[in-house]
Amino acid sequence: RWELRTKLFLRTAEFYWHEGHTAHASEEEAKEEMYRILDIYERFCREEAAIPVLKGTKSETERFAGAQITTSIEAMMWDKRALQSGTSHYFGDNFAKAFEIQFLNKDNKLTYAQTTSWAISSRIIGAMIMVHGDDNGLVLPPRLAPIQVVVVPIFKNDAEKEKVMEVADRLFSELKAAGVRVKFDDRDNVSSGFKFNDWEMRGVPLRIEIGPKDVEKGVVTAARRDIPGKAGKTALGMDQLAGQVAELLTEIHASLYEKALAFRDAHIFDPKNYAEFKEVVQNGWAYSFWCGDKDCEAQIKEDTKATTRCIPLEQESGTSVCIHCGKPAAERAYFARAY
Repeated sequence: RWELRTKLFLRTAEFYWHEGHTAHASEEEAKEEMYRILDIYERFCREEAAIPVLKGTKSETERFAGAQITTSIEAMMWDKRALQSGTSHYFGDNFAKAFEIQFLNKDNKLTYAQTTSWAISSRIIGAMIMVHGDDNGLVLPPRLAPIQVVVVPIFKNDAEKEKVMEVADRLFSELKAAGVRVKFDDRDNVSSGFKFNDWEMRGVPLRIEIGPKDVEKGVVTAARRDIPGKAGKTALGMDQLAGQVAELLTEIHASLYEKALAFRDAHIFDPKNYAEFKEVVQNGWAYSFWCGDKDCEAQIKEDTKATTRCIPLEQESGTSVCIHCGKPAAERAYFARAY
């Protein structure tokens, strides 16, 4: 039977994975690999997808089955829910023993390998949509957008068309030669306004508008997708356009990241007691001390539907008491409702 899937990319029957499995001679080497891949995933989210993520280890309850350590990157979506956006695991020799993965060590003895596994999936597409999108549609980060720039010529009659199209075509060629992923929208069966809305909905980071007056002045109008309306428009000289466009795309990436970071940080709270904690996690995240007890964790989930997302790798010094049970606690964890 057909089933309507309401959380496309986030909760579906099938995912596309970037996945790896490695075998190592020592625990130290395997753990180094686990953290190295986690750093790569974090850097990809920050530098390519413009998504701020938090790195940490999973609790024993949330750990991948068979793993000794599970690490993850966690992102906040626009509805304040958490999305596990990538994982990296250390298995020790658990899977090596299960699947007879052995090697001859330096002492010529047959030894079980220390293994890791790590993956990031097409969920990251859903993350980009939810983190950056707005009421007008998609907002795609420039480094991952299939089309980074769309050139839209504007004219009212054949005389204007001839003048504008010649310049627009030249600028399109210049941008393409500079390595920009650019689209020339020369459709003549729809209005300019339709084109603007169409490309906004598709999330193209930058729109270049060229009309007859622009041609006379030697400028184009650049409209940023991340800043709607007139505030996002600026005039660019036709000379050295490719360089100016490259700078704008860099600014757009930084703007998207900083906006998402500010939104995330504004919705992470440090509740003072469990009553406040229960309120906070209904519309945000809690960053709280936790005793590490499974039963305590299970009760929090039952009370609030929030789970431990990750225990940050870097912790502030000092101890306190668990936000739920009041027992001594040495570490903080992020708690949130999640996809």
